[in-house]
Amino acid sequence: MLLKYFYDKSLAHASYMVGCQRTGEAIVIDPGRNVEPYLEAAAAEGLRITASAETHIHADFVSGSRELADRVGAKLYLSDEGPADWKYQFADQHNSQLVKDGDVIRVGKVELEVLHTPGHTPEHVSYVLTDEGGGANVPMGIFTGDFVFVGSIGRPDLLETAAGVKGSAETGARQLYHSMRKFLDLPDHLQVWPAHGAGSACGKGLGAIPSSTVGYERLFNPALQFKDEQKFVDYILADQPETPFYFAVMKRVNKEGPELVRNLTPVKSPASDLLPKIALSGQTIDVAPSAEFAAGHVPGTINIPLNMLAQWAGFIVDYEKPLHLVAQPSALPEVLNRLRSIGINNVCGSFDAAAVKAAGLRTESYRSETPDKLKERIASGEVKLLDVRAATEFQEGHIAGAEHRFLGKLLSEIETIDRTRPVVAQCQAGGRSAIATSILQRAGFDVTNMSGGYNAWLGAGLPVTRLN
Repeated sequence: MLLKYFYDKSLAHASYMVGCQRTGEAIVIDPGRNVEPYLEAAAAEGLRITASAETHIHADFVSGSRELADRVGAKLYLSDEGPADWKYQFADQHNSQLVKDGDVIRVGKVELEVLHTPGHTPEHVSYVLTDEGGGANVPMGIFTGDFVFVGSIGRPDLLETAAGVKGSAETGARQLYHSMRKFLDLPDHLQVWPAHGAGSACGKGLGAIPSSTVGYERLFNPALQFKDEQKFVDYILADQPETPFYFAVMKRVNKEGPELVRNLTPVKSPASDLLPKIALSGQTIDVAPSAEFAAGHVPGTINIPLNMLAQWAGFIVDYEKPLHLVAQPSALPEVLNRLRSIGINNVCGSFDAAAVKAAGLRTESYRSETPDKLKERIASGEVKLLDVRAATEFQEGHIAGAEHRFLGKLLSEIETIDRTRPVVAQCQAGGRSAIATSILQRAGFDVTNMSGGYNAWLGAGLPVTRLN
């Protein structure tokens, strides 16, 4: 048997390829939309991908199962658990099999037993792996999807907070408790292979270690220590990360069936002189590093650096409107991969960043100043400080007088922000506040980015307010 791990850092998403070397077959578990890494790995190992399995209808990225079915004819294994509202609607369009608790999937000499583990979502299943080709007659590991993570457990509130299903958060939490008790009945030696790592919004406090064991999680995972159902429910519903509202779009896309990449409209390369008008009238994202953007950019553009694109574009881009980009042509394939991974397909044009600069169109800039230079203006009220971190970060400690404005909601709340004073945007280290500064500047604010953010403020020994 061959087990290969894939990790998309931009999405904190883990997926897996399991191959049987005797028969040359392979299955991919929870694939991302860009299927090239799986195809390349399979070819390198002399395997053919014959199947793809999903643990649930994902909310944070576009699944690649339908793409694998189109590209290589992979058979799809999709959950048939849960209520009618959360059934896969594209299953009959492909060679697929709907699976329930206790069903067995075979890929050569590899066996995957389906275990229904609801809570994160009602239809969620896990896959328990046995390597019969290696002579084993007991399982060696479990693909837990968004059920059990290293050091954490999947959040049960997304159907309510993202998809608007009222009352589903507590119902999910109680389902999750019983799934957790079922997990604890598994043997200690079983390896645990989750679908996410640190940085994912699908749970709180996820560890950065890629895998674990049932026994280790039994001992040290805080979510698995509860023997009282109500105490578990209270714990798991408290202090979850901000829910990205584009998760509702992802749920719908993955339920109905993602559009195939080969059917997407090719991205045009408009002439540079069209950019100033387009940037002011539509939505244009410049993926340059924040320092480069701060030094000079086209008025009306919003800056989301490439390394933060998958994490923040879903909050900022209007999925229903055409999107233009400013990017180096060599980076465009990666930019498109990251946008498409979260379902942003409506990219109608990309301007060559070098040509834009050469044409002298980067006529606007913004200021970045250190805490030492800003502290007196903040204390006196001369400027308004906007803290764009998550609510949990703000509660743990913030600068006195700061107004909390989560970056993900900044565009939707922009008209409620006081314009009578200049504003300073601040986050933990300066990255998110740079994005916020570009949004605020586009909206006409006199704005400065606090370089180094809250970390630099603390490093300078300046006072903070703590709510916890």
